[in-house]
Amino acid sequence: MSSDYETLEQSRDIMISAIAQTMVIYGVTPSVGRIYGVLYFASEPLSLDDIKTQVAMSKASVSNGMRELLETEMVIKVWKKGDRKDHYVAEKDFLKNFIAFFIKKIRQERNLILKAAQQVQPTLEKIAASSDDPQVKGEAIKDLEQMKDSYNYFDWTMRLANEMESGKIFDNFPKSSKEKEQ
Repeated sequence: MSSDYETLEQSRDIMISAIAQTMVIYGVTPSVGRIYGVLYFASEPLSLDDIKTQVAMSKASVSNGMRELLETEMVIKVWKKGDRKDHYVAEKDFLKNFIAFFIKKIRQERNLILKAAQQVQPTLEKIAASSDDPQVKGEAIKDLEQMKDSYNYFDWTMRLANEMESGKIFDNFPKSSKEKEQ
């Protein structure tokens, strides 16, 4: 193995580690980040066995990590002629990855809160309308107002997510300054 190749591999290892560390910020484990990093620098699609060897993890752990990356659309399953195993490539557009991840998290947040709000809103409305305890009645009214404020927030975040998903957000926030100049 040439000295240049070893230096190249060391540089890639540093970048893979950095990618893994940054993915922790988004709630992804470092091991899943390493899997993505290996795929990001791969010159051809890799099988689970190929990835397992490079990240020194069990096949089950690689498979679980791959499932997570597929769900967030950071990795794509591809067919490789002459091989029955599944192969994978990384989505290398970081902006596309961020948008897909961000939109998924916005929708998860909205769904969790709205489901809880639908569950408690009738109870709060009943307390606000008929409680004999003025303090409890006032608290219920306050909680209902806060829920209405959260609906405004979720409306805004969904509009943001829809603009990101459609690409219309780039009308106001171009992907790069070079694109703006053209």
